[in-house]
Amino acid sequence: MKKYLRTILEWGILIVVAWVLSFGIRTYLIDTRIVPTGSMLPTIQLQDRLIFDKVFYKNKPLQRGDIIMFTAPEGSGEHDDLVKRIIGLPGDTLEVRAGKVWINGEAIEEPYLKEAPEYEYGPIQIPEGAYLVFGDNRNNSKDSHVWGFVPEENIEGKVLLRYWPLERWGALK
Repeated sequence: MKKYLRTILEWGILIVVAWVLSFGIRTYLIDTRIVPTGSMLPTIQLQDRLIFDKVFYKNKPLQRGDIIMFTAPEGSGEHDDLVKRIIGLPGDTLEVRAGKVWINGEAIEEPYLKEAPEYEYGPIQIPEGAYLVFGDNRNNSKDSHVWGFVPEENIEGKVLLRYWPLERWGALK
């Protein structure tokens, strides 16, 4: 009986330690998400599973083209965390016209787009402490062109890699 109780105690401790480690890692270091929409097609497919860095990305500035996870801005009408690509950085003047994104007066190359945007936006200057994000599927994405800027404090992490499906495993290009 004593051996049986000891085994139960050991397993209980092991389960609690595993749960605490898992909770700590997912809360503070890395997290995962399943992508439920097609707003990032063709880069991210429906139901792709992604791993996000929640800590180390803060060691260097976010760059144009980074794919981030963030809390939906107030007034966006969205309630879940969102995944989009950073297009505009703090201080940039951005405009969408003639099917292209113009940053500070120059058109940028966007080889990851599904199709050119069919809307006009801006010009608008991005305030300090905020980012402008778009989906790669521009014409089917509720993003900054609909609800505005993403405050820096809303950013929860940067995509590290896709882990499912296995045939597309790896870093996003």
